[in-house]
Amino acid sequence: MKAFLVALILALHAAQAQDRTLNVYNWTDYIDPEALKKFTAETGIKINYDVYDSLETLEGKLLAGHSGYDIVVPTSEPTFSRLVRDHALLKLGLSKIPNSANEDPALLKKVATSDPTGGHGLIYLWGTIGLAILPDKLHQLDPAADFQTWQLLLKPENAKRFAPCGITMMDSGTDVIPSILNYLHHSPDSTSTADLEDVSRTLMAIRPYIRSFATSGDIEQLASGETCLSFSYSGDAIQAAARVTKTEKPEYIVPKEGAQLWFDMIAIPADAPHPDLAMQFINFMLQPDIMAGVSNTVRYANALPKSAPFLKPEIAGDPAIYPPADIQNRLFTISAVSPAAERARSRMWSRFKAGN
Repeated sequence: MKAFLVALILALHAAQAQDRTLNVYNWTDYIDPEALKKFTAETGIKINYDVYDSLETLEGKLLAGHSGYDIVVPTSEPTFSRLVRDHALLKLGLSKIPNSANEDPALLKKVATSDPTGGHGLIYLWGTIGLAILPDKLHQLDPAADFQTWQLLLKPENAKRFAPCGITMMDSGTDVIPSILNYLHHSPDSTSTADLEDVSRTLMAIRPYIRSFATSGDIEQLASGETCLSFSYSGDAIQAAARVTKTEKPEYIVPKEGAQLWFDMIAIPADAPHPDLAMQFINFMLQPDIMAGVSNTVRYANALPKSAPFLKPEIAGDPAIYPPADIQNRLFTISAVSPAAERARSRMWSRFKAGN
């Protein structure tokens, strides 16, 4: 009997320990490791940390159900808004997340259309989508190249000229297509068949010159010089520049025709095994010094004005991270499109990647 009781007590302790484990699913290279260590040290809650590199991967897992994750970080449009619409996210108990008050109301207003009923997520980080370049390599191939325009990549003769030094395309139609629509003077939310065909023609014209498709993977490609021109997230280009010590540093460009402004939302799946621990984690992360540590590490802007004193000067003063007013005037946000339009975009993107 004593042995049985001992075994039972040990089993209960093991179950309790397992219940104090949080399962986090986040983008690649998108956290300050010290924040995770500090959270565990302060709370005793262990963290299982998994990563993804595309919105499609994240959405597929959550919509299939029973993902096992407690924390996810979907982009506001289209993924976060779709997950809200499909009841795949838990409504946050903001009384359990008092640090939510630290978030910038003006930025929260920009994502309000993605969550009409409110309360399903808070801003984790934000940034833009543009071009990452190695200017010296590009100038060797074209001394007169204009770096301030999407034509650097999207004009076929330019793509052909720069192909020898490596062109990388972001591996996410979700993020690429609105930018191309905007470049072509269409609404980035357009669901017109004619507009989508226009996007397809533009992309297919440069398809022969794309060396690789990568999301986040272009950080190493840029840092190593394997790629000289990349359709990229702002922070990925800046992370790549930070890793370079001996070769040319990448630069990030917000093209003059306009660039997408996006927000990644920290949220809890509707079937999360540990929702209370998840809200504790979100509250921890939304401390100004903690979020400043994340921004300092991954080089993306956060939504906490009070984090400014904790930011490194080179982060706070980088216009690619915190864009000044003249660059902000070029930025646009996107809205959700219908499921039928999403399917049409997905089919077009698959054909583009396959080259047919």
